[in-house]
Amino acid sequence: MLLDIMLPEEDGLSILKKVRAESDTPVIMLTAKGSEFDKVTGLDLGADDYITKPFGMTELSSRVRAVLRRSGKAIDKSTEYNVGNVHLDSEKHTVRVGDEPVSLSFKEYSILLMLLQANGKVVGREELLNHIWGEYYGESRTLDVHIRTLRQKLGEAGSLIQTVKKVGYRIGE
Repeated sequence: MLLDIMLPEEDGLSILKKVRAESDTPVIMLTAKGSEFDKVTGLDLGADDYITKPFGMTELSSRVRAVLRRSGKAIDKSTEYNVGNVHLDSEKHTVRVGDEPVSLSFKEYSILLMLLQANGKVVGREELLNHIWGEYYGESRTLDVHIRTLRQKLGEAGSLIQTVKKVGYRIGE
C-alpha cells in the first residue's frame, strides 16, 4: 500500500494505525512531509518505508520490490493450491472439488485464490474487500454474500472456509 499523510478526509497516519490493527499489508508512506519527526512517526507507527516527494519512479519501484521481499509478500510463483479436496490452478484458472469442476464468478474465484494464498492465515475483511473490489465504500455484507455463494458452490468442501468473527476468513482443514 502506498499511503500519503496529507489526505483530504482522514490523516494518513490514522489510516496507517487502522491498517496495522487489521493486517500485515506492507505500507510505504509516500508524502511531502519530510522532516525527521514525520519520518520517525510514520516508521514508528508501522510503515515499512518512508519516501518523500519528489521521488523518481525507478526508486519507488525498487523500494516496493524491497518491501515485498522483506515482508514475504512477493508475488507467489505457485500456480496450484490444494486444501482438503479443493484444487485451484491459477495458471489454468480452474477450480475442482475432488474430480468435479466448479464454476465460479470472477469475484468468487478471486476470494478463493486469496484465501488459498494466505495458507491457513486469516485474511481480514477489509483486506479482502480492498483487494477484490478496490477502494470499497459500499455495504460490507457484499463480501458475506459472495462467501456464502462460494461455500455453496464448493458443496461439502465449503466448510473449509472458516469465519473468524469480527476479523475475516481463512481456509483450512
